[in-house]
Amino acid sequence: MDQHIIRLLSEKIGVQEFQIRNTFQLLDEGATIPFIARYRKERTGSLDEVKITEIRDEKLKMEELLKRKETIISTIAEQNQLTDELKARIQDCYDATELEDIYLPYKPRRRTRATIAREKGLEPLAKILMKQVEADPQFRVRKFLTDEVGSVDDALAGARDIIAEWVSENERARNIVRRSFEVGAKISSKVVKGKEEEGAKYSDYFDWEEPLKKCPSHRLLAMRRGENEGILRVSVSPDVDETIDRVDRFIVRGNNECARQVSLAVADSCKRLLIPSIETEFSNLAKEKADEEAIRVFADNLRQLLLAAPLGQKRVLAIDPGYRTGCKVVCLDAQGNLLHNETIYPHKPQEQTTLAAKKLTSLVSAYQIEAIAIGNGTASRETEQFIKKLRYDRDLKVFVVSEDGASVYSASKVARDEFPQYDVTVRGAVSIGRRLMDPLAELVKIDPKSIGVGQYQHDVDQKKLKTSLDTVVESCVNMVGVNVNTASQHLLTYVSGLGPQLAQNIVDFRKENGPFASRKELLKVPRMGAKAFEQSAGFLRIPDAANPLDNSAVHPESYGVVEVMASDLGCTVQELIKNQELQKQIVPKKYISGDIGLPTIQDIISELAKPGRDPRHTIKVFEFAPGIFKVEDLQVGMVLPGIVTNITKFGAFVDVGVKQDGLVHVSQLADRFISDPGEIVKLHQHVMVKVIEVDLVRKRIQLSLKQAPQV
Repeated sequence: MDQHIIRLLSEKIGVQEFQIRNTFQLLDEGATIPFIARYRKERTGSLDEVKITEIRDEKLKMEELLKRKETIISTIAEQNQLTDELKARIQDCYDATELEDIYLPYKPRRRTRATIAREKGLEPLAKILMKQVEADPQFRVRKFLTDEVGSVDDALAGARDIIAEWVSENERARNIVRRSFEVGAKISSKVVKGKEEEGAKYSDYFDWEEPLKKCPSHRLLAMRRGENEGILRVSVSPDVDETIDRVDRFIVRGNNECARQVSLAVADSCKRLLIPSIETEFSNLAKEKADEEAIRVFADNLRQLLLAAPLGQKRVLAIDPGYRTGCKVVCLDAQGNLLHNETIYPHKPQEQTTLAAKKLTSLVSAYQIEAIAIGNGTASRETEQFIKKLRYDRDLKVFVVSEDGASVYSASKVARDEFPQYDVTVRGAVSIGRRLMDPLAELVKIDPKSIGVGQYQHDVDQKKLKTSLDTVVESCVNMVGVNVNTASQHLLTYVSGLGPQLAQNIVDFRKENGPFASRKELLKVPRMGAKAFEQSAGFLRIPDAANPLDNSAVHPESYGVVEVMASDLGCTVQELIKNQELQKQIVPKKYISGDIGLPTIQDIISELAKPGRDPRHTIKVFEFAPGIFKVEDLQVGMVLPGIVTNITKFGAFVDVGVKQDGLVHVSQLADRFISDPGEIVKLHQHVMVKVIEVDLVRKRIQLSLKQAPQV
């Protein structure tokens, strides 16, 4: 990328030019975003993952723009219309909208009314009218009458069609209309006649209008979904008469018959060509903006979900609850391996309560269970109540775990490969148990769109959504770090620099040769080259390695620095890690050299203090209010404990234990204006809420956070 582009992006993103340039170079060299953010701070000026991702995205957009310029120049050159001035203007343009405006007059187009008029030889007449000089063009018009152009009116109509097209391709005219949209465009929706009953859920938008710039993303996406389903007609438009008047003042210069004809052409151009064209442009821009907002909300929620507190390596009994089909029970060891499975029937219709209780207490004892995980789906509350009434031979914590996406996982190829001999019910129960032990390791196996956090995820740009969510998953996996000796192929796939094939090669190598004893041994894995090792090694952990740094975020390229630190202090690396007093004696500036600057030294010292520390919080047991199992049990005014299950731009959804999440509207989150619910609540946060409305017919629950005392 040339210096001008780097300067433009520096101003747009708000970082220095050297940060843009060096980040470009690192990306071109194949470095991943987590690697750049963690291990190349000196080169990027300590940019975080958010800024690096923004730079990457802008880089991709700019590369697309440069390709588009090449195509445009080539197309115009083929028409023999490419002048040096036009070529220079295209090359100097870095705005996609402006570029398309420049290209518009040369763009190959379908057969239009103007094309037909030109074929009839009316373009010279259009040029005469456009000059707006002649007071009475009737005499000139008659010269254009032919067998195809039978009257003066036909000739003038054809000439106006050509002028209308010229106006629609005029850059300044397009910008005038754009300005009208920017200032006063309104988005409106109306129900399609006869679709009122079918589209009842869109009733709020049957006759809706508001300024486009004030329309929130969730409302715009809702209207667009209604439009796609054939329920609504949605339009975006400015004040049409005012817009025509503004374009007319720019184009029309005279006060004669020619000028009147041009004015008629301007009105036609605005209504038929210009306004619809700019409406499409603004509709797409509004949709793109709404998509970005929805994707950002989804990405934020996904990050919180993936970084949810893990139970850790404990022996878990997991239950996928149910009524008629029973509760599927599995026992897992501390590594998440399946030890036992069976089905119990503690609920109606079988109601084998005594037998189910005997089986559960026996399993807890036999497999030395340390915690119980219960899926939050059908019969969850009843199963939780049943489990907590039993007496066990040890203290047990009982956790309710989200089932979102578990059925998707249980039917997936990943699940079939893990458990080919078991059916989907067993796989689903295993997934519930593993989610409690390590949410990140388990949820990476599921398509993020199936996890159940976010808004309108199926309505947004799917390519952008996938890129954003994949970036979040990669970021979370590398932030936490991965035990290379226990991680699944799927989890390893998201480690910086690996990917599916190398991840599988690591798993295969591990099976054939046993656990890795050091990071160096990773270089023996087939296709693990120097670059892949550089990108991945710092994020892979080996807990029992001879070198304690192999279980830390210190990159192997910096081991030498740590060894010098230890030597200077007269101790071993092992002793340095264990002794905080020794760590305090390190003088950071003393070890700055070459590519290793102060940011890297400070990261190393922080890591020595807590090597391999999991950045996630400690999990807490949550309990719903007793006696509240279904929506009918709720009463307005009740104050209940709840858990945040989803966050959107218009509020947060909270599970209070009635199989139907309630909505805390953004206006009910706090006693002040809130633009982003994420300011107040986080996913899986334990909260107290007050019931302010219960709609039994529509199964809707309205809750308030601000009206309930928080513990």
